[in-house]
Amino acid sequence: MRKERIVNEVSVQEGTRNIYADLELADSEDMLIKAQLVTKIADIIKKRGLTQERAAEILGLTQPKVSRLLKGQFRGVSERRLLECLTRLGRDVEIVVKAAPRNTDTGRVTVHFA
Repeated sequence: MRKERIVNEVSVQEGTRNIYADLELADSEDMLIKAQLVTKIADIIKKRGLTQERAAEILGLTQPKVSRLLKGQFRGVSERRLLECLTRLGRDVEIVVKAAPRNTDTGRVTVHFA
């Protein structure tokens, strides 16, 4: 339950750490993970000074697909494909599976960048 408060006579709801959940999208967790992965891909492309054409060559994508990714249009692109993009950009990707905290019934997926 999100907290609601009044600021300058306007009702304000405190958001979560997931804008997609705040927008009540059904696949909010998946979208957040993809957004985090795409943000990292975009950061690497920018730091390396790559054009979209060169990035497309490295990533094995078309330039229009890279353009859409960088604009945040990543529906239809799997998380696996985004992880592959990171490895093509010279990043190691580790997947760690661990027990969830005892006070939860289900686990969760999070992304951490080193």
